[in-house]
Amino acid sequence: LYAQGKRRYDRKQRGYGGQTKPIFRKKAKTTKKIVLRMECTECKNRKQLPIKRCKHFEIGGDKKRKGQMIQF
Repeated sequence: LYAQGKRRYDRKQRGYGGQTKPIFRKKAKTTKKIVLRMECTECKNRKQLPIKRCKHFEIGGDKKRKGQMIQF
């Protein structure tokens, strides 16, 4: 399976100035898992808490409440 593909690829590349086949560059995942790194102030013990994947993460932001007027 692999050997024939390698031969074909090498033959295609030979004698050509540059890459002949496209190189796959698209990432599979667009988000990262948020990890909170917490450290104890007394004993310096560290703990990591993973949270779910999200595109936007904010610590200590105001909570959204239903049915409230927007205040400026």
